[in-house]
Amino acid sequence: MVRTTTERYSIGDFAKAVGLSAPTLRYYEKAGLIEPHRLDNGRRYYETADINWVKFLLHLKGTGMSISELQQYVTWRAAGDNTIPQRLALLKHVKEDFLVQFNEVQHHLQILNDKINWYEEKEAGITQDHEDFSSYLQRFGHHEQPE
Repeated sequence: MVRTTTERYSIGDFAKAVGLSAPTLRYYEKAGLIEPHRLDNGRRYYETADINWVKFLLHLKGTGMSISELQQYVTWRAAGDNTIPQRLALLKHVKEDFLVQFNEVQHHLQILNDKINWYEEKEAGITQDHEDFSSYLQRFGHHEQPE
């Protein structure tokens, strides 16, 4: 019989591997998002599969998924494949919300880039001194009145 072994990580090493602090990992544990393994003496340890799981959770969190939504996802995941429709619906909902936020961020970035270009053009003497930023934006089809 061939026995495979997996690497064990202390909470400190695991925290480094996933880019989180030990207190954050303990919070995730209390929230039910992760479940560490335990040695006979009660000390926590984690395995490579746990690293992959936390990295996935961080991707979901990065899309704006709330802790309560993550908890619901984890609960459904633990319940098995019969909850795939619920998980799929949740992920699609999160994606829709994320795309709205993403479009807003892209718009903010465009305005920031326009402001940088405006300053650069003013420094280079391309933009007239009398042209304000609102007029500059209108030249590019933006119809906002920034402060």
